[in-house]
Amino acid sequence: MDFKKSEKKIWLEDETGRTIAVVDFPEVDENTVDIVHTFVDSSLTGQGIAGKITEALAEELRTNGKKAILSCSYSSKWFSKHREYEDVLRYPEKEYEQAELIGGPACGIKKS
Repeated sequence: MDFKKSEKKIWLEDETGRTIAVVDFPEVDENTVDIVHTFVDSSLTGQGIAGKITEALAEELRTNGKKAILSCSYSSKWFSKHREYEDVLRYPEKEYEQAELIGGPACGIKKS
């Protein structure tokens, strides 16, 4: 997967340059980002793109020695299922507790 990266987002474009998947993570301070939104276009349903883009972000955070807080419901659920990335969370136990409270579809992950 050829994800594009900037300081505040990782995204995937289709052949026309249209964004078809994105995870946004503005900086909170020099060592912390807030994962605020995950979006995957419905044309990619069932391909695991949301997980792949979130994992790419987790690896990027780990490489850069940064931590994350989770405002996005999808990322909250994803990190609670992938505890091997706990080291990139600012407050892992708090995030896991929050994930248990989230019901319904995750943000930006729309089913047709």
